Amino acid sequence: MSDDTSPISNTIIHGDCIDVMSAMPVGSVDFILTDPPYMAAYKSRDRQTVRNDDNADWLMPSCAQMHRVLKSDAFAVSFYGWPKADVFFTAWKRAGFRIGGHIIFRKRYASRSAFLQYRHECACLLLKGEPPLPATPLPDVMDWTYSGNKLHPTQKSIHILKPLIEAFSARGDLVLDPFAGSGSTCVAADRAGRRYLGIELDAVHHQTATDRLAANERRAA
Repeated sequence: MSDDTSPISNTIIHGDCIDVMSAMPVGSVDFILTDPPYMAAYKSRDRQTVRNDDNADWLMPSCAQMHRVLKSDAFAVSFYGWPKADVFFTAWKRAGFRIGGHIIFRKRYASRSAFLQYRHECACLLLKGEPPLPATPLPDVMDWTYSGNKLHPTQKSIHILKPLIEAFSARGDLVLDPFAGSGSTCVAADRAGRRYLGIELDAVHHQTATDRLAANERRAA
């Protein structure tokens, strides 16, 4: 809940998440849900790209700041690309997180084909300290909902994010997304009765997310 050490909430900040989180108080957010670049040099069918998806320079310092700003005995959930699983897991563990579980979102379609058809997305449940068990644990395999990627080349649907927020945080908690993209986590947090704070580096996506949250507020009014 809100207190004197809480950062500003219900907004999306335009900036580098490492710099922004560095200025936030220790233990000031209740839950982190984020979808960082997969370090895959991704390019969508319409040639859109994702900032910093071609390097790992940001990964370790951002994970360290995520761990620092998260409250003790709390959860984080991060999507990641399985080809870089070793890099992500190393960064999370060096930052101080423990692995609490692994989540698979199964798709009804193949997003790509190579040696296999790619029919899933994955996320990791990260623990800081000893958080309590959720009252109603989620399954570790869930169905994927396709967003259409209309607002961002790797846009996640609020329908898969909202259950994660409800399982690992409480009403009124502050949910942080350091890689906010089009603002899906923030919209899902708001609709779940949580406060939110998003950080987005790309100016175009930051504006998209800001406009989207404004429209979400008008919808709720």
